[in-house]
Amino acid sequence: MITFEPFWETIKEKNVSQYCLINEYGFSRGTLDAMRKNNSVTLRTINDICNKLNCDIADVIKYSPDK
Repeated sequence: MITFEPFWETIKEKNVSQYCLINEYGFSRGTLDAMRKNNSVTLRTINDICNKLNCDIADVIKYSPDK
């Protein structure tokens, strides 16, 4: 299973609010909603997140085997 738990921790550590993500970084509400629900997003989106937040992919997603 892939989760976005690290993403929420990363933005908290960087002191970036969801409001800021939408209005300053150009994230869509739909993308944030999908990530909140651990739904899939494209690799392009993950790439954009890493570039905009200047972080590594491990700071955005976490993989753990399905049970």
